[in-house]
Amino acid sequence: MINIRSTEEVEKLYKAGQIVKETLQMVEALIAPGISTIEIDRKAEEFILSKGAMPGFKGLYGFPATLCVSIDDEVVHGMPSERRLKEGEIFSVDVGSYIDGYYGDHAKSFAVGQIDEGRKRLIDVTRQCLIDAIKVVKPGNRIGDIGFAVQKRAEENGYSVVRELVGHGIGEKLHEEPQIPNFGTPNTGPIIKEGMCFAIEPMINLGGADVFTKKDGWTVCTKDGLPSAHFEHSITVTKNGAKILTQ
Repeated sequence: MINIRSTEEVEKLYKAGQIVKETLQMVEALIAPGISTIEIDRKAEEFILSKGAMPGFKGLYGFPATLCVSIDDEVVHGMPSERRLKEGEIFSVDVGSYIDGYYGDHAKSFAVGQIDEGRKRLIDVTRQCLIDAIKVVKPGNRIGDIGFAVQKRAEENGYSVVRELVGHGIGEKLHEEPQIPNFGTPNTGPIIKEGMCFAIEPMINLGGADVFTKKDGWTVCTKDGLPSAHFEHSITVTKNGAKILTQ
């Protein structure tokens, strides 16, 4: 079942969304060659707690940290560690919050120092994939339209779309119906209705689409070892289109 949210519920989702937005703004200011990902994670957790919220990911399905941190060929779900960021890497950060019974979910890919043109373009196109997807969210359109928008932008630029991982509904649970793939056929899938709330999250690879999960059971990587980028916003559907809850 796809939930239709009341105005009050959307306000709570917005509150959770603003906390993850501010967390990523704080994280961005920390990103530099030499900092460890566990140090960034600790500061993010402190920040979320200072807002009266709980980290949305920590403990969920057994995940041990506040942030999912993924570097270069790591697509998503990387675990913070003593590993230090290096100049020229793509650093993708996914963060969740939980407050007043509702979740916020937001992700961005960042450049660590100066990056090459290939990585820069991948980040830019992945961000645009998310923008394109959000533009087609309006009552009467379908979930397949969202995935098609992502796929079209990615493949036109010579990139591939990760197919094993999807966006999702969001509310009292972090992951709700519907699943929102980053590929699709226009005018297929569930009809989008006012009051629905989604987390849309393109995961785009510089090389092939194939991925695998590391032995840690969490970190998803590209099979060919080429970089990946990841952007995510949580949105709600209004009569006029999407309202971004994490912006």
